[in-house]
Amino acid sequence: MKLMLIIIFSVSIALITLDISAKPKIKVNVTKNTVSSLMIGLASDNVGLKSSSAYMIGELQLSKAVIPLMRILREDENEDLRITAALALYKIGTPLAINAVRQAIKFDESKRVSKHCANFYYEYSRNKISDEEININAAKTAL
Repeated sequence: MKLMLIIIFSVSIALITLDISAKPKIKVNVTKNTVSSLMIGLASDNVGLKSSSAYMIGELQLSKAVIPLMRILREDENEDLRITAALALYKIGTPLAINAVRQAIKFDESKRVSKHCANFYYEYSRNKISDEEININAAKTAL
């Protein structure tokens, strides 16, 4: 019973803190060793390690990992892993990464993966339009 309460509490905290925003909240000093470890984890056969590495790569916005993440999104059999790769690509936010997410909307065999990719792409588009409007308004104000 005690273990069940701890699990429920942990899951609740995880869900409360879940955020798919594209910008990291804290600036972190990422070492070469960290990047190397995450890239090795991304190439692992262990699905949990691969998924965790993909998630952290997205959080840290490591553009070096775009190509391996695109490969996972396009070729991996595990839907959850493809969704995590799409989330990481969305968070990285480079044009190549966003294009991969957009292509997965059309071409992924799984409706679930396509739906998540569509949500990530919609959020990206919404944020981009909002940023452009802010820049236009700032320019008008400056005049």
